[in-house]
Amino acid sequence: MTKHIKKCPIELVVNLIRKKWVIHIIRDLFFGKTRFHEFKEGKPDLSNKVLSNCLKDMEKNGLIHKIVDKIDKKNVKYKLTEKGESLNKVLYEIAMVTVDSENYSDKIRNDLKTTFKEKLL
Repeated sequence: MTKHIKKCPIELVVNLIRKKWVIHIIRDLFFGKTRFHEFKEGKPDLSNKVLSNCLKDMEKNGLIHKIVDKIDKKNVKYKLTEKGESLNKVLYEIAMVTVDSENYSDKIRNDLKTTFKEKLL
């Protein structure tokens, strides 16, 4: 690696997504979930406080932006930024490592590949 690079680009990306729940939230956004309560579905260990802090960190890091309805301030949605959307191919490749190496049936493996391809690529 060249000496003038202070931090490895791979390390920078990993630091953005390494915190617990970040990849879950990004995945949920790719799959169409956009609201606070939707991120909590199927995640009983995820508290409101932790989710709120995670969303704030992700917004600060430029992965998502918060959209507040001008009329109803309680109507809040989250959307991936261009930077957040750029993770789609990375997450697809990570998913394929597991899909190809786990003992999934051929049907489940094909369904997963199709779903991830449709949503992430």
